Amino acid sequence: MLIDVHTHLWGTCVEESKQGILSMCETFGIDKVYVSGLHTYCPDEAEVTRLNDYVVSFMREHPGLVEGYCYLNPRNANSLSELRRRIEDDDMCGIKLWASVFCDDPSVNPIAEQAIHYDIPVLVHTFHKAVDQLPNESLGENMAALARRYPEARFIMAHIGANCLRELRCVKDLPNVWADFSGSISHADDLEYAVRILGVDRILFGSDMPDLAFQTSYGQLLEADLTEEEREKIAWKNAADVFKRRSVK
Repeated sequence: MLIDVHTHLWGTCVEESKQGILSMCETFGIDKVYVSGLHTYCPDEAEVTRLNDYVVSFMREHPGLVEGYCYLNPRNANSLSELRRRIEDDDMCGIKLWASVFCDDPSVNPIAEQAIHYDIPVLVHTFHKAVDQLPNESLGENMAALARRYPEARFIMAHIGANCLRELRCVKDLPNVWADFSGSISHADDLEYAVRILGVDRILFGSDMPDLAFQTSYGQLLEADLTEEEREKIAWKNAADVFKRRSVK
């Protein structure tokens, strides 16, 4: 079994994104994908609504295969009402935060509190770059600050922080933070290093498809020096724990 916790519909090419995801699901036998809609770094309310609508439509087209994150810009005044509608009415099962604010910005607090209330995880884009860091792009220290503030919440640190040597140590002692290894600037041993730092129970499979090759993350999973039990945990069992009963239907 294989669950991909990190995929996207891009607002500029929604149908192409869908087809890219579905093609990989068919080719590689992916059992479930968790999808968020993205376009600009700091979307207004109308854009967020439109992107979440795209994901809900995809969920309804492929029930059981496609699950949705509610994408939010914490700067928007309607974030909590948007979240309520998507979780309670549209059956989304997670929250996606990208780069509109640092994830430990106070504007994220009410969202984290609602995530605890709904018992759903928050996927946080966390990405260290040597150059061209985005103005509000969260790093490991931001992820750690938010996780310490809300120990009852479940957070997914995306991309193993990109620079896993720098970012993972920030969260190594925080059991409410998991990490996916999607779309990172991958070295062959990044996954093995992540397992050494966080432990195998806190690593999730993700690809960042369709814009980045699914095969990169899949190859890392297959080729890493892991036992079959460890590989199975990363492939799907850890996701089942993070998303609880909604992970596998």
